[in-house]
Amino acid sequence: MKWNHLATTLLLMGACLALVRADDFADRRAALKKGTYVLLGTPEQDGETRDGFFQEPNFYYLTGLRDPGGAVMITDGVATIYLDKRNAKREVWTGRKLAFEDQPALGATLKPMDTLAGDLAAVKGKVFTLPELRPRLQKLASGLEFEDASPSLQRLRMRKSAGELAIMQKAIDASIAAHKASWKVVRPGLYEYELANAMSSVYFSRGCERHAYAPIVGSGPNGTVLHYFRNSRRMDAGELVLMDVGAECSGYAGDITRTVPVNGKFTPRQREIYEAVLKAEKAVIAAAKPGATIKQLKQVAIDTLNKHRQPLGDFMIHGVSHHIGLDVHDFADNDVPLAAGAVITVEPGVYLPKESLGIRIEDMILITEQGSVVLTADLPKEAAEIEKIMAQEGAARGH
Repeated sequence: MKWNHLATTLLLMGACLALVRADDFADRRAALKKGTYVLLGTPEQDGETRDGFFQEPNFYYLTGLRDPGGAVMITDGVATIYLDKRNAKREVWTGRKLAFEDQPALGATLKPMDTLAGDLAAVKGKVFTLPELRPRLQKLASGLEFEDASPSLQRLRMRKSAGELAIMQKAIDASIAAHKASWKVVRPGLYEYELANAMSSVYFSRGCERHAYAPIVGSGPNGTVLHYFRNSRRMDAGELVLMDVGAECSGYAGDITRTVPVNGKFTPRQREIYEAVLKAEKAVIAAAKPGATIKQLKQVAIDTLNKHRQPLGDFMIHGVSHHIGLDVHDFADNDVPLAAGAVITVEPGVYLPKESLGIRIEDMILITEQGSVVLTADLPKEAAEIEKIMAQEGAARGH
């Protein structure tokens, strides 16, 4: 069969059907600085039944291709995309994949994958690529001289286009719905994995293909463990539960954290620390603007926490922000000042293991010319509002 332009566009969209122009990928290729760039798609591997296939994000960013294999060569903005020929035997096991025979409309010259080696050998000058791809390219054509493509790609990926922002908002909205759903079911006696399942089922039902990262649902002492993935503990009354859970839609990640009381009511000590963390988060958001650096934003959080009656800066043991996009920790240079179009997280946290008390509040913000906009603003974070909502939900289910 022949793939027409509409079918190709749907391929690029993914399950969320977010609006994205096929021309966006050509625009990105044209924005690379002059030279020859070669990127390879992730090959299909046997044994992917556990985690499934995941396309190399930079390759997807420049081509829109989410099927296994393939390559792209871009010379001064002009692209040739190489596709594997159909492998009917493999497709019996893993399904039909986009192949050279389909002749998709990708806005580039198409060639079969087996011609890449000859084209590589004919390149004059350096080949810009990712460091991890050098051994594979060297096997195809010896004697190549390489230069790291990372800085150029980072520069592009640090600013999100209108199409990317539309997709990211879908991931955000699905993640927000998941967090709101968790407040309806959280209660003493529930297991962390039950809460994680209730959340993930919401964003899967909204067309998101996978978790942006393994859900973190840490109650009581587990809330002090930054990357707690076991989700196996039974939650008790009087504890907090920290939920760092986000959806991935059409390749783009959401990343949101809220910390709520298991029985719907903060203790005085919990509320004291919660309000300190929230104050730090608001201070960082206010400081986030073009020209600021992520290092500076972390210092804002630390300085704010240290103004608390019990200085808390030393208890924030991680960074306060990271870029987010095709990767939850997106491909970026954190030493480069922020510019309009960047999307970052703001996630101060305080962790007091001796008190089994961990609190993190995380939102996603868009840097604008004037400052920033909170993309996750529809998810409440004021302690009083959280308690009110949880009281209403508890009453609705008879607790």
